Amino acid sequence: MDLKLGLIGYPIKHSLSPWIHQQFMDTLGVEGRYDLYESPPEQLGETINQLRDQQLDGFNITVPYKQKIIPYLDELDSDAKEIGAVNTVVQTNGKWKGYNTDGAGYVRSVKQSYPNLFAPNHRVLILGAGGAARGIYRALVHEAFTTVDIANRTLERADDLLDLKTEDVTTNILSFKDAEQALSKYDFIVQTTSVGMKPNVEDQIISLEQLKPNTIVSDIVYQPLLTSFLKDAKQRGGLIHQGHTMLLYQAQLAFRHWSGASVPAQDILIELEKRL
Repeated sequence: MDLKLGLIGYPIKHSLSPWIHQQFMDTLGVEGRYDLYESPPEQLGETINQLRDQQLDGFNITVPYKQKIIPYLDELDSDAKEIGAVNTVVQTNGKWKGYNTDGAGYVRSVKQSYPNLFAPNHRVLILGAGGAARGIYRALVHEAFTTVDIANRTLERADDLLDLKTEDVTTNILSFKDAEQALSKYDFIVQTTSVGMKPNVEDQIISLEQLKPNTIVSDIVYQPLLTSFLKDAKQRGGLIHQGHTMLLYQAQLAFRHWSGASVPAQDILIELEKRL
């Protein structure tokens, strides 16, 4: 097996995906390469043609192209079609099929640290309503939770996620201000935006003043490894979940689509933390 893989997005020069997938290939004992295809928006079509010419076995898509890639694909997996976003493409006989491993990877990463969290009596709050929130919301409403609320600056944008809701789940749409005041009601809080990412490391999406102790607080931002949001949560007695774990486990699922193999991730997670 000689895998030809890559990542398309903008900007991605400092992406850790090549390193992660090289670890997967080394663990599996296969040859291959994972290249970056950084493309500004005005060059997207040209970059897509380049990917086709190179006949990759598959590639990842990151911001801002998880939705814009869809018209270029030949087929969508049912999950990706429902979410309306793709982060993984598999090439088979010249055809491109899109998948979304973000939500499933995120849930897998949380379960590694907090397996007892997934219970009907635990209330969830998602902060943000963008592409990442959409995949995570869909994954969480298919777990045991019966309350998964969404807070966003624009309420109409949050409303758009409700087409993913299941019958057994209640979802309330909140402003960030209302979420701050109701924070003590929640057992699990998920920050899904880019707020707090380098270089704006002091930014924080909401105040955690009303956070109750032992609430699990998650941030999908992984640079810095410990965001201002997570530092604040930890100081207030919260239990934290860091974004690099989602990065790794969504990559693990993507690699399984390409190779057919599920590579253990725990040792790679330790090395990833060192790199960050």
